[in-house]
Amino acid sequence: MKKNSGFHTRLIHAGHKKDPLGSVTTPIYQTSTFEFENAQHGADCFAGTSNGYIYTRLGNPTIRSLEDAVANLEGGFGGIAVASGMAAVTTMYMTFLSAGSHIVSSAAVYGASRTVLEKHFSRFGVEATFLDTSKLELIEAAIRPNTKVLYIETPANPTIAITDIAGCADIARKHNLKLVVDNTFCSPYLQRPLELGADVVLHSITKFINGHADVVGGVLVCKTEEDYKFMYNVMTSMGPNMDPHQAYLVSRGLKTLAIRMERAQENALKIAQWLENHPKIAWVLYPGLPSHPQHELAKQQMKGSGALMSFGVKGGFEAGRKLMDNVQLAVLAVSLGGIETLIQHPASMTHAKVAAEAKLAAGITDDMVRYSVGIEDAEDLIADLEQALDKA
Repeated sequence: MKKNSGFHTRLIHAGHKKDPLGSVTTPIYQTSTFEFENAQHGADCFAGTSNGYIYTRLGNPTIRSLEDAVANLEGGFGGIAVASGMAAVTTMYMTFLSAGSHIVSSAAVYGASRTVLEKHFSRFGVEATFLDTSKLELIEAAIRPNTKVLYIETPANPTIAITDIAGCADIARKHNLKLVVDNTFCSPYLQRPLELGADVVLHSITKFINGHADVVGGVLVCKTEEDYKFMYNVMTSMGPNMDPHQAYLVSRGLKTLAIRMERAQENALKIAQWLENHPKIAWVLYPGLPSHPQHELAKQQMKGSGALMSFGVKGGFEAGRKLMDNVQLAVLAVSLGGIETLIQHPASMTHAKVAAEAKLAAGITDDMVRYSVGIEDAEDLIADLEQALDKA
């Protein structure tokens, strides 16, 4: 496949190696270990002078196919597939942080990404500062001599705040930091942080990349060979590798990423515009709306506005609870990025373990509802929201 092939073409063909038995799709190599041709071949594999496989924790053809595909789509040196989105986050922390290190992170980051720093890495002397990374001056002011990583999630979860990736890359280079971007909300179809100066991009591929709410997984893509080799060694030592069957399912879902994302964000814009004009809605945050604080920035660094939004229901938490209890089409569940529309309450669900004052500082209010738009008919989703709001 040519390197300048279009994105849709790469979605279908990137990562696939010609199968000796003629399989059109990469087979599931559901095996724990691999047979060597002879003793020398085994020694060469362990020495790293052969591309052969040893043991699935250390590498597997089905997993490698997915890793290569996502790395190709993100424009990075290499991909590392792991068992969950949080396995990706933790692998990144373990790679770049050590005792006495400091990390600057988006305040409105996925709840568990913050909790693992505050509750667990802090036990080993790692310090973290959480702030509104959409304000670059706050990042600059927070950097210390021991800061090692600038970690941003854009759009942020669940506030949908947009952070200037290129601006963060300038800061990271100035202070010799690793810039890591959680690209879960956009996928490489809408945003490619490595092209904007990031060092590492990660995804919970449970979300848009897989797209079918049937697999949990994560992936990291490094820009340089040096970072890739270091991070891959960390991952194989800790053992959070993806399972081959997981990788097969995600590879299958990945092929329809573009058409799913186009449909979902087309629906999302219609719904966001409708919500913004509804008398029972206090506010709507969606990058495609001119009212979004970083609307212009979103247009610059994203190909589209995505399928995630947050909104506030007048009447606060109780009104929002009634809305969620009365939707009939949207599914009341956490996660996002699937073909089905999901609705949830961040303050009491995904970010419940974040301290109350930290939630407020991050902009996660009690009236906030997060809405992940699927590929149903937009008119049906709007009708569902309308009947639920009538009861709120």
